[in-house]
Amino acid sequence: MTKIKDPATSRAQTPRMARLPSPAMLMRAPHRLLFFIGAGNLLLAMLWWALWLGALRGLWTPLPPPLPPAWLHALLMQYLVLPSFIFGFLLTVFPRWMGQPELPRRYAPVGIGLFGGQALLIAAACGWTPGLWPGLLLALAGWSAGLIVLGRVLKAAGPNRNWHARACYAALLLGWLGLLLFMAVVRGHATLMPVTVALGTFGLLLPVYLTVAHRMIPFFANNVVHGYVPWRPLRWLAAMWALLMLRLLLSALQIDNLLWLADAPLLMLSLQALWHWWPRGPMPGLLAALFLALAWLPISFALYLLQDVGQLLGHPQLLGRAPLHALAVGLFGSLLVAMVTRVTQGHSGRPLVMPAVAWFAFVALQAVAIMRIAAELMPDAYAWHFAAAIGWLLALAPWVVRLGWIYLSPRRDGKPG
Repeated sequence: MTKIKDPATSRAQTPRMARLPSPAMLMRAPHRLLFFIGAGNLLLAMLWWALWLGALRGLWTPLPPPLPPAWLHALLMQYLVLPSFIFGFLLTVFPRWMGQPELPRRYAPVGIGLFGGQALLIAAACGWTPGLWPGLLLALAGWSAGLIVLGRVLKAAGPNRNWHARACYAALLLGWLGLLLFMAVVRGHATLMPVTVALGTFGLLLPVYLTVAHRMIPFFANNVVHGYVPWRPLRWLAAMWALLMLRLLLSALQIDNLLWLADAPLLMLSLQALWHWWPRGPMPGLLAALFLALAWLPISFALYLLQDVGQLLGHPQLLGRAPLHALAVGLFGSLLVAMVTRVTQGHSGRPLVMPAVAWFAFVALQAVAIMRIAAELMPDAYAWHFAAAIGWLLALAPWVVRLGWIYLSPRRDGKPG
């Protein structure tokens, strides 16, 4: 009779050297490499931003960057930091969504482009101007490589109409266009900067986040909540996409007095989804974090709608960038911590629980989001911006260190990947 080996015993019998962290582990799965790069990009981009905000407080005198720092901040966060995680996730799940084999190791150029591009752009932001264009071109090359790899998966799937995959790919194409437009901004077409920001927010990030949430959140809840009824009608996703494209168009054309036409129904549809998705019974902490993060979606659009009302009443930019940062820090940041933690736990052979370090990052990030929103209403806004940037670093640094260790280490259960 064949004996079944206990995984714990197998691990104990594995030579210690085989279980030590190694850079070679990063190439075992797309999420390992891209999440590792995303974690590094996350801290580096915010460290530079915190240093710049500190310089505005007179703490030191930096070398002048080649572009307005706010532009570079938007570029790094929208087109390099969060997309590193997005590509890592999609390169992992695209083949599974469409019944294709796992990807061969062709995703290294994506990581090289996103990490190398950001490194050069941060060097340019710190005053080394020659790094600007090589950084932009390397970032675009990484994006292009990712689109090619994912496009091949879509093509191989043939008539498989996986609308979630196609929607995510469409959002990535809009993101690629936004990065291209930023290059035009650098060439002197400054009027395109609002279009670039709008594409990053309403063309790339929010469509990807909502599409993934529509597919995965009900699936996660159905697996662990007794009696849960999954709700994910495609008509809801199609309506959200249509409204986001309207929001994108109005934002890009700066027709601010009509933004309520998109924001009001986006608020209502956000509340509808949260109501249907939220479990009516007890749920594990990892799932609770996902739903608490999703609560920022209607909060963000409520702030956008309040800003729209102010615009109609003759008070433009009533809340400044508070609605944008409710999305960026509240929704995108919180969901990033919750979703990346879940993927990392599951794909490293660990229990599907929210570790203490992840809870610390998640809770602290809620405080950072509130600080960044409140900053728009304070007399010394940049002091609050600086405090929020420091808070971001303190909140996420321990979580990032833990992630890096896991991605460099073998799976705990001894399985490949």
